[in-house]
Amino acid sequence: MAEIYIDELLAHIPQRYPVLMIDRVKECEPGKRVVALKNVSANEPYFQGHFPGRPIMPGVLILEAMAQAAGVLVFSGRDTKREKDSVYYYVGIDNARFKKPVVPGDQLELEVRLERALRGIGKFACVARVAGEVVAEATILCTVRSPGRP
Repeated sequence: MAEIYIDELLAHIPQRYPVLMIDRVKECEPGKRVVALKNVSANEPYFQGHFPGRPIMPGVLILEAMAQAAGVLVFSGRDTKREKDSVYYYVGIDNARFKKPVVPGDQLELEVRLERALRGIGKFACVARVAGEVVAEATILCTVRSPGRP
């Protein structure tokens, strides 16, 4: 259950700033579970327009953070590093619920568990928390596409 810091994290997922939604991985049980952190800063580019005077992290970016944590989980469970051009795509999002706004200064903790993997598609149970309180949850389906595959 080793921590993964930003330099190693970048080897596991293809996203880069400004779309990188994970700052650190606190816990990782390859192929089973990951707990990742996103420090929500007032400097994030989306806060300028979402919403002026009342900045709230868009729910779609919380879902993106969940998918990136799932990507770390999948790629950390492999014997080899992620292929340079491999990307991790959403296949579906089920039962997404947003319970409380996430605002600048919050630390978003993302817990992602692999429920099953079948025919190249992973199904993940995801929970996002701030200070131990659930702010969002969803079941997501994702798949890896290697270079040359659309």
